Amino acid sequence: MSLGRHLFARLSPFLFQLVGCSPLIVIPENVLTPSPTPLLSSIVKTTTVTWLASSAGRNTSSRTMPLPTEISSSPPPPPESLPHLSNVAVILLASLMVAMIVISTFGNSIVCLIVYRKPAMRSAINLLLANLAFADIMVSVTCMPFALVTLIKGLWIFGEYLCKLTAFLYILFMMEAILILASISVDRYFIIVRRKDKLNPYKAKLLIAFSWFCSLVVAFPPLISDTFAEGYPQCRVEYPLTIWNKLYIIFALSSIFFIPFIAMSFLYLYILNTVRKNSLRVENHPKTLSISQATKLGLAGVHHRPSRVNVDMSFKTRAFTTILLLFIVYVFCWAPYTVGSMYLCFGKTENAMDSLLWTILVWLTYLNSAFNPIIYCWRIKKFREACYELMPKTCKLLPHLPGRARRRIRPSAIYECNEIEQSSAV
Repeated sequence: MSLGRHLFARLSPFLFQLVGCSPLIVIPENVLTPSPTPLLSSIVKTTTVTWLASSAGRNTSSRTMPLPTEISSSPPPPPESLPHLSNVAVILLASLMVAMIVISTFGNSIVCLIVYRKPAMRSAINLLLANLAFADIMVSVTCMPFALVTLIKGLWIFGEYLCKLTAFLYILFMMEAILILASISVDRYFIIVRRKDKLNPYKAKLLIAFSWFCSLVVAFPPLISDTFAEGYPQCRVEYPLTIWNKLYIIFALSSIFFIPFIAMSFLYLYILNTVRKNSLRVENHPKTLSISQATKLGLAGVHHRPSRVNVDMSFKTRAFTTILLLFIVYVFCWAPYTVGSMYLCFGKTENAMDSLLWTILVWLTYLNSAFNPIIYCWRIKKFREACYELMPKTCKLLPHLPGRARRRIRPSAIYECNEIEQSSAV
């Protein structure tokens, strides 16, 4: 048990950098020389390497600092003041963070409320979207407020335990959101490319449970890390730099960005290629197709419908554009941060990143949680209608929208559309 705790303590500090919790690497002299003599202590010196990757954006510059000849494992005292950002910059960044918290919390809450209160919306894909929205809510509630206070104060003032807890929660909820987005992409691939409906509500719930388990595995190490340095612009940890640390950060960044990005990129290339081919095939036929013509085009499930159906190609294009937009926003928010994290981990410390630039990179990951509900409202008509229904009557200034239709029973029939609208979210 002690060996496992020691191993986790060695590996976990890199997760703090993923959250903007700036690592402070200290190689104490008493580790290198267990029984130093006065002669050795006057010769052997300890080097302290700091990575100030603060999401507060106050002080992320780093320098190599030789410690005194006396043996010491304590970090250098924190600066009394860190006047890096002007008051105007702090006010602007604080206002931006407040806006992100409000939009992410209330926007994603509406998504969860719609799926919870409307049984017709509880399809497999909508359950996944609700879980994605829940993860975004938790990021805005458990992580963003700490970043806001740290920005204003200029120091991490919440202590060791909250430091570890926020690092754990950040990785947990961000990882969960990314896994759900990847799951939605796989589901869309099977429906569009393979023409197979592999996902139902029961399987979706199992998939959600499995994704939470995987997220817990990745996010757990910060909880048992036993090194901490107070008084700096952001929650900071101390640890010796080893090959295992570098391997772990590669694993963490791969789980959060590299693997999902590569996998989803290939899936969407296949999906877009299939949509393009089917669009060209339908354009070469009359707008109104008979059953035999629709069957030749590979449009499943039309044999039990009326003799003539309208194939709405714009509907399927718009539906998958919504998911594609979620993916594009994810890449936009996470790619710069991932590159910056790799640079800070494996680059030279004397070329440390500017504090304001690093603040922007960290907050971009928060921005992802605020962008998602905006995309839902913009692209998904059913959510707009449900939002209108949830509004108080005194606030309903617009004319009443048409009532929601029945939920789509077979997601594989996304290529079919008649007067009855589809009730799936995407």
